Amino acid sequence: MNSITSSYRLGGTRQSPSEVDPWLLWSAIGLLVFGLVMVYSASIATAEGSRFTGFQSSYFLVRHGVFLAVGLVAGLVTFQIPLRLWQQMAPWLFVSGVVLLALVLIPHVGRAVNGAQRWIPLGLVNLQPSELMKLAAVLYAADYTTRKLADMNSFRRGFVPMAIVMVLVGALLLREPDFGAFVVIISIAMGILFLGGINVRLFSILFLFLMVAFVVLIWISPYRRERLFGFMDPWQDAYGKGYQLSHALIAFGRGELFGVGLGASVEKLFYLPEAHTDFLLAVIAEELGFFGVLAVVGMFALLVQRCFVIGRQSLSLDRIFGGLYAQGLGIWFGVQSFINMGVNMGLLPTKGLTLPLMSFGGSGVLANCAALAILLRVDYENRQLMRGQKI
Repeated sequence: MNSITSSYRLGGTRQSPSEVDPWLLWSAIGLLVFGLVMVYSASIATAEGSRFTGFQSSYFLVRHGVFLAVGLVAGLVTFQIPLRLWQQMAPWLFVSGVVLLALVLIPHVGRAVNGAQRWIPLGLVNLQPSELMKLAAVLYAADYTTRKLADMNSFRRGFVPMAIVMVLVGALLLREPDFGAFVVIISIAMGILFLGGINVRLFSILFLFLMVAFVVLIWISPYRRERLFGFMDPWQDAYGKGYQLSHALIAFGRGELFGVGLGASVEKLFYLPEAHTDFLLAVIAEELGFFGVLAVVGMFALLVQRCFVIGRQSLSLDRIFGGLYAQGLGIWFGVQSFINMGVNMGLLPTKGLTLPLMSFGGSGVLANCAALAILLRVDYENRQLMRGQKI
């Protein structure tokens, strides 16, 4: 392969001479900006009607804008760190994430909201360790698989060490409880192990075991069972366990093709709970209609596709860690956005997962921006290497 070219090919994909992938950059920026607009639209009524917010309609807009600014600054700093340092720090970041997940469970340290203890109060903001743990899980799983490539066919040396740490993380998340984050993190770890070449027979057995475990976890938990039954027929108890889903479906129905207009949603007026977080897509559906939802789905699809393209390029350059990280990030954003959209549309049981890059929440925005900055760094180093420049 020639080291210096004005344009080049790798894996059948033509590359521009730009420093980073423009499609990745603009899809991410589009989701962040669109999310800011829709968070404001979805939260106006809640902010105006709450004493906690001082009855200020722009309360959530201002906070989300600050979160975005902090996230972008963190992303700029993160981008400056070479990928080899991220690989060296991955185990320590993972251990730090486990410590935070343990701290949040300590009485008077973690903060409980609606029966879930998922936040650590830090004065003006609350830290949600599970969001940061998703980024740490991608980094650690990519580093672990890179180091264990020769042992991927071994149950004892390749799989058991990862299984032990994932069981620990899963146990801490289920204590909060945060079943949604547990599903996402397990999906990340399993996906990266599969991409790293784990034995197919072993992977199949493990997958079946996880499916059985998920069913058991749902069945032994009364509130998870109620959510499942509410999902199967939300109209049977539309004012009880089917309340959130029934109002989300009403929002989708009212939106039709083109929506009722930006800011004109009725469901966000204290009918649809968590309209600016978990059910932001339902507000988008009501105000902007089918085509508004299609735009969101399209941007996420493009973002995930670029993750896998960059990962394939990195693997072709024998940069295993970068390749597995990029594809692991694609799994993270793909799985979490799919679950959130499925919940909003009534295709999956109600689960407390936000829409990445778009929903209100400081920890989520910070983790998402940092994760994307590392991905941009992977792409940047790929391009530098293909030009024959030192990294």
